[in-house]
Amino acid sequence: MAVTILLIEDSNSLAVLYKQFLKDEPYNIIHAETGAEAIRTLERTTPALVILDLQLPDMQGDEILSWMENKSLDIPVIVATAHGSVDIAVNMIQKGAKDFLEKPIRSSRLKTSVAIHLKQAKLETMLTNIKEKLDRDRFHDFIGASIPMQNIYKVIDSVASTTASVFIVGESGTGKEVCANAIHKESNRHDKPFIAINCGAIPKDLMESEIFGHTKGAFTGATLDRKGAASMADGGTLFLDELCEMELEMQKKLLRFLQTGTFSPLGSSKEHKVDVRIICATNRDPLQEVEQGRFREDLYYRVHVVPLNMPPLRDRDEDIITLAQHFLRLYAKQDNRKFESISQDAQRFLKRYRWPGNVRQLQNVIRSIVVLNDEKSLGVQHLPNEIKVKTSPAKSSGPTHSIELETPQLSIETSAYVTANTAAPMPTNSAQPIRPMWQIERDAIQQAIDHCDGNVLNAAMLLELSPSTIYRKKQAWEAEENAFE
Repeated sequence: MAVTILLIEDSNSLAVLYKQFLKDEPYNIIHAETGAEAIRTLERTTPALVILDLQLPDMQGDEILSWMENKSLDIPVIVATAHGSVDIAVNMIQKGAKDFLEKPIRSSRLKTSVAIHLKQAKLETMLTNIKEKLDRDRFHDFIGASIPMQNIYKVIDSVASTTASVFIVGESGTGKEVCANAIHKESNRHDKPFIAINCGAIPKDLMESEIFGHTKGAFTGATLDRKGAASMADGGTLFLDELCEMELEMQKKLLRFLQTGTFSPLGSSKEHKVDVRIICATNRDPLQEVEQGRFREDLYYRVHVVPLNMPPLRDRDEDIITLAQHFLRLYAKQDNRKFESISQDAQRFLKRYRWPGNVRQLQNVIRSIVVLNDEKSLGVQHLPNEIKVKTSPAKSSGPTHSIELETPQLSIETSAYVTANTAAPMPTNSAQPIRPMWQIERDAIQQAIDHCDGNVLNAAMLLELSPSTIYRKKQAWEAEENAFE
């Protein structure tokens, strides 16, 4: 079956030439002479690859790249232009292009680039299909396909059908209640109540009443009999969030309830028996709480039958953008805003931030951006300052410094060079002079490019780097050389 390629080129003679270059390959080439025609084609068909000329009669090629990004079209793009420069190449790669070809384009160069990127796209599609069969990107109210989340989904599948108590441990905002609810929904009790109690939000004097209920007159203000969470959850699941916040005396009463399944409402001597499954959660280290005497050891072993550790968002970096896009679409629709996508630069900042407040913090950040702005794409300018600022590792000889990242990738690579050059003491006796790491790297990259007759794509493959990395480094070196001229 022929692979469809969209060729966006305003010159008919060049379009004929490129088709001639590729005539021996099983490609179905669709030719568009203008940007508007290309967009109409992309709206009604999905080619396997796009060859894009930057200089079109009605628009610039980068406008088409931006349009494809906004529409979330994951199609490899090879940029072709007669006005080539390192700056343009870097810009196009950052906008999502896979390769950059300078005109006049050689036949072998075009064939190689097209074949490589079609093969890569095919492999990515195969991996995606396999991943979709084996993994889940959504599970009840969870969103995320990362390996840590796949492990969580598997544990939930395993424990849901049992009656075992589950103890969920995780930082605030990681989704402990979402996890408890998912266990309930997957269990045989899914059609029964799911009752959640936050032990850290209830005054200690009211905790017993909240869980076990009370009778009329049990205390001042108790004008009626009231069912507690244990009675309301009968046949279902009782979720005790922030269990380590519970007072020791109440922990003792809870332990008895877990052992016998019976309790007496506050102010009553009559025992009630219920059938509930207990799921607990905490954002503290429960063993440390036991050691400090704030949590009963016997209660710990009673509820800690199946431990489940919720991963922090910083360990789920591949889920960050998925979650951000979900929240963006959700709140844009809810508040009637235009937001449709997140720019590549903004995505880089989001992925590099540590997210101490986890998913809840990400949700609140996106919510705030949508409320305060009304644009089609979420850009770096919309992000809070704390996300755009990178904190350098503290040194023993001085305080930590914060710097604004204008070019995130360059900053990170520069810090890597500094680390590499300062990690070990310089030898005092050496037969050869010591050269800076950037000079060695520059010579290696230039040697690879010369070996490949100027073909950056092939050089990148030999060096096991991405073409964008080579273009970016060349840009930095040329800028440095120009500064000294």
